[in-house]
Amino acid sequence: TNYETFLDFIKPISIVVTLDAIIVGIFVKWLWRLKLLYPWFVPFPDLNGTWKGVLKSNWECPNTGKKPDEIPVILTIHQTFTNVSCVMRTGEMCSESFASEFIVNSITENPKIIYSYKSDPKADIKYRSAPHFGTAMLSTGNNYSELNGEYWSSRETTGTIYLKFWKKDKVDVYSEIFGEHPMSTSSKKVK
Repeated sequence: TNYETFLDFIKPISIVVTLDAIIVGIFVKWLWRLKLLYPWFVPFPDLNGTWKGVLKSNWECPNTGKKPDEIPVILTIHQTFTNVSCVMRTGEMCSESFASEFIVNSITENPKIIYSYKSDPKADIKYRSAPHFGTAMLSTGNNYSELNGEYWSSRETTGTIYLKFWKKDKVDVYSEIFGEHPMSTSSKKVK
């Protein structure tokens, strides 16, 4: 009958579709992270983990008019094959991305991560550092163990960011072991 012929026809297709779905699932979950697939098959490296470094800003304290020294920061990157998110922390604020993506230059093959963020300073310093929005663009360098770039914010500040890969664990709390914020240090000296 035609029904049995149709089932015989459809059976190999369902097996192929199922196998394809399994292979794609495994690739999207784990295989894309393999270094040997970058850059010829996967256009961006696996940047998952915690990065440590410094931020240099042109921001001026409204109370003193002074610019801070280098600000110690950590950047936590959560990345899948289809998504990347960034959270930057200092001793005084936490900035979380709400939109992010990789930009890949086919000539230099040097991928950049660009993200827009909302920054929330701690409650006790909002009198001198208001919540704000901004965008950061970071280039990968030195065999993908460094990230360097710039940021721009809605409070009309700009700055540079220098980070080195620290570890695969995703650190979600800023500790003073990373370094104290220079504005916190200077306010302690004033007291």
